[in-house]
Amino acid sequence: MQSSNNLSQSLARLSSGSKITSPADDSAGLAVSMKLNAQIARNNGAQNNVSNAISFNQTQDGYLQQVNTALTRMSELSVSAQDVTKTTSDRALYQQEFSTLGAYVNDVATKSFNGVSLFNGATLNVTSDSDGNTFSNLGVNLGAASYTTATGDDISSISGAKSALTDVKNAIDKLASDRANIGSNEETLGYYNNQLSSLNNNLGAANSQITDVDVATESTNYAKQNILVQSGTAMLAQANAMPQTMLKLLQ
Repeated sequence: MQSSNNLSQSLARLSSGSKITSPADDSAGLAVSMKLNAQIARNNGAQNNVSNAISFNQTQDGYLQQVNTALTRMSELSVSAQDVTKTTSDRALYQQEFSTLGAYVNDVATKSFNGVSLFNGATLNVTSDSDGNTFSNLGVNLGAASYTTATGDDISSISGAKSALTDVKNAIDKLASDRANIGSNEETLGYYNNQLSSLNNNLGAANSQITDVDVATESTNYAKQNILVQSGTAMLAQANAMPQTMLKLLQ
């Protein structure tokens, strides 16, 4: 009977690939495995959050690269408009382009990522581990005075162009600082992402040690139990035949 139970248990382990086919097999191991699986699932959730935050920052920087191009051109126009050989009508043309570029920068300030504003300056708290701890993802505010002052300038006069140049240079400095913050965000989030990936690999390996069956060992055990069952069955058949043999001898 015991050999049959052991054989059935060994077969269940081999067919399922798990050492723990019921709580009775290893109650403590089952409890630890459940906790490890739960933590792995939470880590996966946190890793998804971190990956999305990285995409958010990459989208921000993609827009800001174009803003940088626009501001660079605006600074060039501000200098060109100070040319004493240019007429008022010439400066009006410079102003037209300057205003168009400024409108573009203002439009970028309204963009969003999955409904979340990209450039309202809000700091986003990104879940960074299975315990719900967060990383402060610094925001970018394209509505800040450094930007709006520059985009609202008028370079249709030499004095206005000089003032605009100062404002645009300040905007470029602000943009450089903002892009540096985005780079820092991406770098740190990348560390969190790698950390979660490594942790999950290690947790998975630890869980495997507890639950996964050793096929070679279990196959040997299955063969052993199979032999014991067959031997036991043969011995039982022989024992059942003994009374009949004795009766024949007495006849």
